[in-house]
Amino acid sequence: MTNLYNQHPAWLTQAHAQLDAAVAAAYGWQDYTPAMPDGEILRRLLALNLQRAAAQRA
Repeated sequence: MTNLYNQHPAWLTQAHAQLDAAVAAAYGWQDYTPAMPDGEILRRLLALNLQRAAAQRA
């Protein structure tokens, strides 16, 4: 299994890209691209988490 990640076969890279796009679509991120910085993704996830936590407290 480790060799799959060390060698980065094209099918695995493509599967990760498809999964990333599907998750972004599930969050409703119409502007997602694979070039979106990790910092922006984390900022959005934190904002969503805080929003949902506030809704649960209310």
